[in-house]
Amino acid sequence: MIDKRVQSMAEALAGIQDGATVLIGGFGSVGQPNALLDGLIEQGAKDLVCVANNAGTGHVGLARLMELGRVRKMVCSFPRSAGSVVFEALYSAGRIELEIVPQGTLAERMRAAGAGIPAFFTATAAGTQLARGKETRMIDGREYVLEDALHGDVALVEAWQADRWGNLVFRSSGRNFNPVMATAGRLTVVQSQHMAELGTLDPEAIVTPGIFVDRVLHVPYGDPAS
Repeated sequence: MIDKRVQSMAEALAGIQDGATVLIGGFGSVGQPNALLDGLIEQGAKDLVCVANNAGTGHVGLARLMELGRVRKMVCSFPRSAGSVVFEALYSAGRIELEIVPQGTLAERMRAAGAGIPAFFTATAAGTQLARGKETRMIDGREYVLEDALHGDVALVEAWQADRWGNLVFRSSGRNFNPVMATAGRLTVVQSQHMAELGTLDPEAIVTPGIFVDRVLHVPYGDPAS
């Protein structure tokens, strides 16, 4: 019987190693797997490369992970956003590395990883500092930059609903980076606000099929009917 549900945070995050590349779903605070981030803090992995849309907010979740000195490098599109005080202080002090990736390129690099595409050309960032050191090519008279697929050792994802097979449904803007990250993680761990009986999820509403998911932890929140 396929059952990807786990019963504890420790079980959900077991095996994450020091130095891992961690993909963190969400767009700002929307759809971010905050419970899993708190669990990762407790789990203890360090020297992490964290991939997210932005570099954390306030002193919680991703920002707290950085504040504790557990993140070696951030890969993100918006390192300076409202409330990114921890990252700014660490970066100014030379205590954390940064790789800026345009938002669409970030999503496509992870989508490529999930689809088995090793690299792709994009016009985004051509002629800018972000293209420095990367292969470029002229195609139909326009310059393109070669970008590598972005795999994660682990992807931390939040879903609205899941079943025991790991099929996932997202709600509104909570969908954001979560689906592409789920496909790009070698280990994909999901916190789901609601659990559904097998066969009750509308197949047309399932965004991430269970084949991409390894572990599901129920983190109750809100009303599934609302």
